[in-house]
Order: sequence, then structure tokens, then C-alpha cells
Amino acid sequence: MKPKQSRRQGSGPTIADVAREAGVSPMTVSRVINGEDSVRARTRETVNAAIKFLGYTPNSAARSLAGGAQIKIGLLHSHLNASYLSAFLIGALEQSSRYNIQLVVEHCDVELNAEAVVARMLSGGVEAMLLPPPLSDLPAVLEVLESSETPTVLIAAEQPRNNISVVKIDDYQAAYEMTRHIASLGHRRIGYITGDRGQQVSQRRLKGYRQALKDSGLCPVDELVQEGIFTYRSGLTGAEKLLDLKQPPTAVFASNDEMAAATISVAQRQGLDVPRDLTVCGFDDTALATTIWPELTTIHQPVVDMSRAAVDLLVKKVRAQRAGEAEQGQQVQLDFTLIRRRSDAPPR
Repeated sequence: MKPKQSRRQGSGPTIADVAREAGVSPMTVSRVINGEDSVRARTRETVNAAIKFLGYTPNSAARSLAGGAQIKIGLLHSHLNASYLSAFLIGALEQSSRYNIQLVVEHCDVELNAEAVVARMLSGGVEAMLLPPPLSDLPAVLEVLESSETPTVLIAAEQPRNNISVVKIDDYQAAYEMTRHIASLGHRRIGYITGDRGQQVSQRRLKGYRQALKDSGLCPVDELVQEGIFTYRSGLTGAEKLLDLKQPPTAVFASNDEMAAATISVAQRQGLDVPRDLTVCGFDDTALATTIWPELTTIHQPVVDMSRAAVDLLVKKVRAQRAGEAEQGQQVQLDFTLIRRRSDAPPR
């Protein structure tokens, strides 16, 4: 595991820096850079002023790697929480600005129209697809992309296949290490709020939690595992069920930061002090982890770097396809980091 860095060492200002300076989203900055007409004149002026002030310049040398011809990449998302999506977009937009890439971002409903949206994006000239969860686990969508031989990168999926690559962290090991950390503080009843059970990443994290309990000499207890779906509201429900038990846990590990934040809210509503009365830990290390109090002990998942790596893979895949070369699916696994802040302590 490598220590977390807030910015790539030796790098200049990024799209995220420009967005913060201008008070707009990274997507708006990207639209201004690409000369799109959908940006208001006043906003365009503000963004251009921030670009000039920070000295931001897209890397023209990297752009030339695309061979001069623009690459149209589709990023399709569904039901991602805002913090995760924001980090993911920052990485994808920054890397797209380094190449001659038009990034097409669309939202879909997993249950209703995911396949139709993918088909429409492909018919509209999208050459490659980037899919974060839960779409990265949707067999019908993957079949469309595989049969059409569309270069594709999945985030947090299990294994690469044919023309489909995967960028991930070791979610099993990350959940294992966090649970072992909590147990090492002396906790014996450790509650867990799962992510969406339909996502492979949720299953891997749950397995890591259970194995860590066993390796710590603790027996997994069914009532200490409550189901969530990676949303704040589901975290509220899961935390209420855990803390209303006759013998409640002394620690709760939630499988993302939003559900961990919800757990802290429920604890405080019940008059519990975090971490004196209840340890709460999260997963992802989104911006939320350091904007609530106490700041979250969590697993840093390098979401920005994962989306950057995914764009790099797609550029290579598209260039190989244009050259008539076969490009097999690859797996890129990045490091995670357990970050200890203010929300964990030994039990009273």
C-alpha cells in the first residue's frame, strides 16, 4: 500500500484546481476547454480567468499520443453517490484533457434502460466505454459491448474478459484489514453495513469482513450484518437496526463513507459519543470523510487514479483497434490505504 497524496507529485494545476478556483464543476471546466456552446458566457469568462490565474494548460504532448484523431469515450453511470461520482469525473476529465478525447457522460436506470442507452451511445459514434458499478456488473450491458467488440473498461469488476478490461483495488483485503484494525482496538461486537448485495464489490468486502472476524478469534453473528445499498438513507436504516439490538455493537464498519456518516448521525441522535461510545469506520475516503465530525477512519480508494488509469487503458485499446491489432482484456489493481482519523477508539 502507498501513502495517499492529494495531488500527483511534480504536477501542475489540474481541472479540479480550476473548478475550485472558478466555483464550478470539473465537467463545466472541460466544456469550456473543449469549446462547447452549452456554457453561459459569464461562466466561460470565470473559468477562463481561473485557467489564466492558475496557469493551467492541457498537455499537448500527451494529446498527440492519440495520433491526432479524436477519440470519443462514453462514461455511463447509474445510482452512484455524489461524492464518488465527483471524484470519478475529476479523474476521467483530467485524463481526457491530456489526450484528444471527447468524453460523453450519460446517466441511466439499471432496471429500465441501460442497454438502450449503451446502444444509442454506440450508434452516436462512441468508440469505447467506461463503466463504474453497478453497471460494471450488469451482464446484459456487458454482452452488448462484448458482441460489438467495443473497447471497455469496468471499475471494481471481478475479472477481465475478451475486449473488456478491469481497474480495481483489492476490496476483500481492504475490508479484511479494516476489520482487523477494529478488532485490534479491543472490539468484540463489530457491526457491518453492506453495500448493494447485487454488486460484486459488496460481496468481496463482506467476505473480507467475515474472514477478519474469524482470524481475530470472533464468530460472525448474523444480526450484526445489516444490508445497505451505498446510500445515506440505507445507512440510517442499517445503523438504527444495529444500535437498537439488545446487545448493540461497540463498533460499526460501513462499506462506504455515506453509510458511515449516517451511522454517526444515528449514534449522536441516540446520545452516543463517537468514538468514545461507538467506533465508526467507512470506506472510499471521499470528501465527505473529512467534512463531517468526527472525521472518518476509512479506506482510501484512489477513485481519481482509477478513472485516470481506465482512460489510459481505453486510449491504448482504441489505438490498437484502429491499427487492426487484437487487444485482450487486462487487469490493473491499484493500492488502497487505511487512513485513521478521529472516529475510532478502544471500547469503553
